Amino acid sequence: MRELPEIETYRRDLEREVVGKKIKLAHAESMALLPRYSNRKSFFGQLPGVKITSVARRSKNLVFGLDSEQFLIVILGDTGRLRRNANKDPLDDGTEIVLTFTQHGQLRIIDREGNADVFLIDDDELDEQVPYDLGLDAIDETISWTQFGELLMSSDMKLKDFLSDSNVIVGLGDLYGDETLFAAGLRYDRMSSTLSTQEIRRLYRGLVETMHDAVKYRGTTLEDDDYTDLSGEAGVFGDHVQVYGKEGALSPRSRAPIVRAKFGKRWVYFCETQM
Repeated sequence: MRELPEIETYRRDLEREVVGKKIKLAHAESMALLPRYSNRKSFFGQLPGVKITSVARRSKNLVFGLDSEQFLIVILGDTGRLRRNANKDPLDDGTEIVLTFTQHGQLRIIDREGNADVFLIDDDELDEQVPYDLGLDAIDETISWTQFGELLMSSDMKLKDFLSDSNVIVGLGDLYGDETLFAAGLRYDRMSSTLSTQEIRRLYRGLVETMHDAVKYRGTTLEDDDYTDLSGEAGVFGDHVQVYGKEGALSPRSRAPIVRAKFGKRWVYFCETQM
């Protein structure tokens, strides 16, 4: 799945690779990623001759600023990915949208499952169409551990639910949530309102460090996932995962086997030293 570290990796690469580029041609293979449009031309007919002026991120949404007084919004969902390609490169299976620049190749949006969403909006529609209405962004927002503690104390949720709720914290998912809890030494089923001051600080530090490390290692590509970065390279944070998906392996903290437990409809991975 595409969580915050994967989307932030794309944003940083796009800022370097496509800002300042002018779109020569835009092409959509099908309507799969264009549910807001009646036909393909109503989307890609607006893009030739337009220059990309910025690339930002709102939660897990990529926002391309255009010199046409519009924004191009790309929501990759669970299965979408982006690639920078030379014009002559063969199309990957699932390539849906291709933006060809006047110079230096193409940007391709690939999604074999068709879960992504791509659309154009006018400048004055951004806050309405792509609002900042979700939770804490642990990569973009700088808050103190005391502010984080206030959020914890007011939530009164099990820690796994707290970390997984996008209205509380954006874009952790199961993997980054389990890794954050391991780094903090806290169990998934502890109630957020029961944490001591020291435990709040550990959880805050674990969250920030996990998310920044995940971006440093360019996200995570799992065995059953096809996530790659803008150059087609897999994310390597998986090489640094401590507990997620490692049931039975020895915990790096206690050398006892890592445990897997059912939590709602999903699995959670942890070490018995987590309290």
